[in-house]
Amino acid sequence: MLSWLAAETHTIEAVEPAKKRLEPARPSYYSGKPGNQLQRLLTARRDFLSIWRQNDYSARISQISLMGRQVVVVNSPEAIKYVVATRHENFERKSPQMRRSLEYLLGDGLFISDGETWKQRRPLVSDIVHKHRVPAFGDIMKNTSLELVERWTKLGEGAQVNALYEMAGLTAEIISRSVFGNDLGEESAGMVTDGFTSYQALIDSINIGYFLGFDEGLPQLRTPSLKRSVKRIHTIIDRVIEDHLAGRGDDHSMVELLIRRQQRNPELKLDVVALRNEAATIFMAGHETTAATLTWAWYLLSKAPWVEDAIHAEIEEVCGGNVPDVADVPKLKWCTAVIEETLRLYPPVPILARQAKEADRIGDLDVKPASLIMIVPWLLHRTASLFPDPHLFKPERFLEKRPTPYSYIPFASGPRICPGLQFGLTEAILCLAVLAQRFKLRVPANHQVEAACRLTLRPRGGLPITLHPR
Repeated sequence: MLSWLAAETHTIEAVEPAKKRLEPARPSYYSGKPGNQLQRLLTARRDFLSIWRQNDYSARISQISLMGRQVVVVNSPEAIKYVVATRHENFERKSPQMRRSLEYLLGDGLFISDGETWKQRRPLVSDIVHKHRVPAFGDIMKNTSLELVERWTKLGEGAQVNALYEMAGLTAEIISRSVFGNDLGEESAGMVTDGFTSYQALIDSINIGYFLGFDEGLPQLRTPSLKRSVKRIHTIIDRVIEDHLAGRGDDHSMVELLIRRQQRNPELKLDVVALRNEAATIFMAGHETTAATLTWAWYLLSKAPWVEDAIHAEIEEVCGGNVPDVADVPKLKWCTAVIEETLRLYPPVPILARQAKEADRIGDLDVKPASLIMIVPWLLHRTASLFPDPHLFKPERFLEKRPTPYSYIPFASGPRICPGLQFGLTEAILCLAVLAQRFKLRVPANHQVEAACRLTLRPRGGLPITLHPR
């Protein structure tokens, strides 16, 4: 209703092929009047990435007051370590916005739970998606990617598809076969993809109730459209879990392992609803974040063909004419660097917000109880003192040295680091290699890419691409 009061923003993008220089799409710096916090709040509701001034992209701790609520932005590695590790228990709770946005879809799933529920389930889920289990899912990742290669090949030279939708379908199928032990199928994968896309579009970026004085925020309004989105997702997940409970599950799937663990440890209290919540959490986190990462990677490679040439040469050197597989991933240094640089520029969850349980002190700043603590990978990863030429696409930076601890956190950090980190990273690298071996993807020259931050960071409206077999 008051969106017209939000500050104007525009997208910056610069490509100089002769200099092998790419500054990919990003919002301009915030230019609203100092002190006008209502304007900033309304801008955040429209586009959370557009509320940051140029000096926010620096290693510091700052605070603002929004309608009387203290908001602390923590953007230095030392202070981030204090929040996510040293004082983890005081800052473990997700923000009211994130909890209220996802509770209808994920219930008390690991991503938004805290306290005893989180302590009980974190080791369980971590064991299910542990890095030592990743090789067992390598063939699923490779074979599912090859099925997409086959479908794309049939479409022919120059066919246009939406990369975000294609990558969401690919990763949904991979996570389904890994988590649930059976094929999701194109129709069901589409239902989940469409369901989560519409769910994100319907969720408000700001929980106004929190800034009006309600420490827990206000519940998300469950409109008929939102209910339909959730029902589409839950219908698919419930059906698969019920099959498992009826003895029709795959013996090696992640959900089957959850069920066995509950049978051995009844104190976990993983009833059907809790199983659904954890399965939904693994599914949504596993498929959505990797799909977004791959989509952004295709955009970056389309605009930086000199980097694309490097990964093609590497795939040829490492794999020859063979299809890349999970054993090749450690040798695919350029492919890995491309994914890591993509995660730096476009972290799937660009804002990690926490709520202070008790009064505290971060650096030289006093923090009030129930204050909002914001760690913003979007800012952190683009801070010049931590990453030279921060807005440029330079995957070689990850070939040269590792980032400073707590300066690069695309999967969060500390005890609440994403348990599926290794699964998702391996999946992204392997899918990129399999598809890049067979295709070049190009974003149409007249398409303006914009970054849109809702629950995750996606290209606004998806990413149209044309397919060119190699």
